[in-house]
Amino acid sequence: MSYKRILTIQDISCVGQCSITVALPIISACAHETCILPSAVLSTHTGGSFSGFTFNDLSEDFPKIKEHWLKQGISFDAIYTGYLGTAKQIDYVCDIFGSLKRDGGKIIVDPAMADNGVLYTGFDDEYVEGMRYLCSKADIILPNITEACLMTETPYKESYGKEYIDGLVSKLADICSGTVILTGVSYNDREVNVVIAENGEQKSYTHRKISKSYHGTGDVFSSSFVGAFMHGLGVLDAVKIASDYTVECIENTIDDEAHWYGTKFETAIPSLIRMLEL
Repeated sequence: MSYKRILTIQDISCVGQCSITVALPIISACAHETCILPSAVLSTHTGGSFSGFTFNDLSEDFPKIKEHWLKQGISFDAIYTGYLGTAKQIDYVCDIFGSLKRDGGKIIVDPAMADNGVLYTGFDDEYVEGMRYLCSKADIILPNITEACLMTETPYKESYGKEYIDGLVSKLADICSGTVILTGVSYNDREVNVVIAENGEQKSYTHRKISKSYHGTGDVFSSSFVGAFMHGLGVLDAVKIASDYTVECIENTIDDEAHWYGTKFETAIPSLIRMLEL
């Protein structure tokens, strides 16, 4: 078994089952040492019926934490970023990439900033530009269609064909010279595809489409992908595990109307462990 030290940089939403509160338990369940660098602390996530949430920006802590880690000789086999609090943090994160990644380590960026054609609350064009730059530093990026459209200046469409997606993936490949994983691609009302562009080739994995959506499923997917990939699985195999696990998380939540703010991802962790044969 491959035991890795992985750093995840994203926010702590104290309630809402997303970001670090998803990444830490999922990657740990994949049998990796999981370290965190919180970008912000929010009382809840910013979506759905939550309003009036608190937001504490932790940008100024980044340089001090980095310097302490350097003095302690701490480094990481992978650095995985998600929701960052502000555009200012992106320069700090790029500095961390350069100083704390081990030789041969991986940079994995989920440009978590938008969905369903719109930016998340609090983000603007400056943030999009910064996220485009961050993705250019990555070995692997995991945008959804909205995020891909924003970073490539492509008009967002709710209905599209393969030609549209191929064009989007090609533009993403111009930003990231590594591996592009485009999530949430759906050509019909029955299936969802994850499209992978790697080494000049395109592959995809198809899973069943569930009519109900939940906040944080992108974080569930990305975190389980990171956990699987860092065990030495190929990108496609890691995508399969992450997709199947995310679907099970939704299935375990769909009958609970009171649990609208996230998925019961914890209930499916035993399945994730079995998929990884840990």
